[in-house]
Amino acid sequence: MKKLLLSVFTFATLATSVAQAPFLTKTCYRGAFAPSPAAPWTAGWAEWDPQNKVYPAPTTTVTGTITANQNWAAGTTVLLQGPVYVKNNAVVTIAPGVVVLGSKAVAGSALIICKGSQLVANGTASLPIVFSSDQAPGARALGDWGGIILLGTAALNYTNGINNVEGLPVAPETEFGGGASPNNNDNSGSLTFLRIEFGGYVYQPNKEINGLTMGAVGKATTLHHIQCSFINDDAFEWFGGNVNAKWLISYRNLDDDFDTDNGYSGNVQFGLIVRDPNLADNPAVSTSEGFESDNDAGGTTATPFTAGVFSNITMVGPYRGATTNTIASGYRRALRVRRSSQLKVFNSIFMDTQRGIHIDGTNCETYAGNGNMKFKNNIIAGMQSRAVEQNATNTFAANAGQSTVAWFNANANDSINGSSPTFSTILTTPYNYLNPDYRPGAGSIALSGASFTDAVIAAVTSSFTSNNLVAGIPSTICVGDGTTTVPSNFTVSTTASPNYCSLSWSVSVGVTISNSTAVNPSFTISTPGTHTITLWVTDANGNQSVVNSVVSSTCVNASIKEANNSAIGNIVLFPNPTSNMSILKINATTASVLNVSLTDITGKLVSVPVDAQALTLGENWININTNELSNGIYFVTISNSISKETVKLVVNH
Repeated sequence: MKKLLLSVFTFATLATSVAQAPFLTKTCYRGAFAPSPAAPWTAGWAEWDPQNKVYPAPTTTVTGTITANQNWAAGTTVLLQGPVYVKNNAVVTIAPGVVVLGSKAVAGSALIICKGSQLVANGTASLPIVFSSDQAPGARALGDWGGIILLGTAALNYTNGINNVEGLPVAPETEFGGGASPNNNDNSGSLTFLRIEFGGYVYQPNKEINGLTMGAVGKATTLHHIQCSFINDDAFEWFGGNVNAKWLISYRNLDDDFDTDNGYSGNVQFGLIVRDPNLADNPAVSTSEGFESDNDAGGTTATPFTAGVFSNITMVGPYRGATTNTIASGYRRALRVRRSSQLKVFNSIFMDTQRGIHIDGTNCETYAGNGNMKFKNNIIAGMQSRAVEQNATNTFAANAGQSTVAWFNANANDSINGSSPTFSTILTTPYNYLNPDYRPGAGSIALSGASFTDAVIAAVTSSFTSNNLVAGIPSTICVGDGTTTVPSNFTVSTTASPNYCSLSWSVSVGVTISNSTAVNPSFTISTPGTHTITLWVTDANGNQSVVNSVVSSTCVNASIKEANNSAIGNIVLFPNPTSNMSILKINATTASVLNVSLTDITGKLVSVPVDAQALTLGENWININTNELSNGIYFVTISNSISKETVKLVVNH
């Protein structure tokens, strides 16, 4: 974002002391998404085609200043006209599914939450809250309206700890920061499952607001599952403060995706950046980066430092798989860390930009060398020129104590050429705008390499408890009736930790498996003997394994018989063995109520062909469908109120 800022001096912050409680989630994978079969966290609420999304017509109009609590009820469509200020400690509460449309005709339409007030906008995955343009589908454009601005009282490194939102009038309503006594536990409300589209109104030349602008927002504020799309400036920008956030999407915006300034020190995890080759800022004004991070506009060492922690970010840049593609002239880097910033980025993926990370300036180079600025366990892939950029004066080695390549490698980062076969497997289908899958592909380098052991990130990461690994495999199994060997099938029921990175099975000779990487595959044992089935799972705590032994034999269960003199009657099951259908014939000696069930050799109930059906005196005929059963031995149990009989059934397709 372009900034015209007040002069800045080092400011001794007297912030309310807030302990660093764990916020980040430990993962085994790098990037924003766990691999399949875990569902993408974008499912249900994210919108990949907001230009053509149909929204309902406005049912109410909001203008001016809000000074008392308001509830925007379900079913409401709100039209914002002009800048709407929420002040006087008022709380605006928005119900799930509400749509808020910013007026293009009325200049500067935006929702501005002033210091002390709150916005409580908690959507759901099925009913997200949407802020968008009031223009018709197909006619929407970047900058149709403003966006959402949250203003708090946490710490920032402006002069006297206070500033005003650029582009808006200098007034109490546009002020943010806690001054000499900031409150880092300030609460500006809660935004969850919320989309912001077509914002970035130009209030003054080169002074647009962002999709979500956060001025000195405190960590008691809740932010998660927020998407900013087609914004005429940055998607998310933090001016100081220490608010935490998870599950953020920056989708096809103009300038920067994640912009941190003026002492921002919160934690952000699980962020997706998707760029459009045709959308970038004017390079004469600003180049477009995935990350842009400044301590302040002058590059001073004012405190608190900009030192936000970002982990598990996935960026799909404008080249979208081929550096020969044409992109807008304003594109430059995945990350630009400059002006004394101490940004920290871990466990992330940056793809398809001209350059990777630029450590820009003497102070930033020094911070990279001494660990105040961190870039660790990341993947940079498919760059047009280089993974790490240095200034033309080539002072990195002098200030950081090592070359850029040595620094990059020493921090467990990976660089992958776009022509490498490894590159194509990093993500599943990242280049389909409307039906994407940003999860790691099979065999992806992103399935491993994450680390949360660095002291900075370890201090804010919750411990991960691995589920006890369980594979429901029988210990004994019959593969025949004492004279005939019949291959037997069973399907396991597996319990593993959520969001694991890899799962694989191995089997000994005599056992076949339907899919060695499926969670619940089926197995076939065809010979008598002792067999071994092993399951390996890698989760955030590392590797787990469980070994199961299965003893198979041809066996006869004496309690199982063809029932010719049963109290139920004469029972015949034919054909047996069968392929698609078997017929149960019962010549009943008395009328009763009949139940018939089918179980496999592990005792698992497979089907209930008859449930409380009248059994009439004499002959009764019952069809048992075996068409969808696997080959093997099953048991048909026939029962009434006075007796129960079990008959063995062999299925062999």
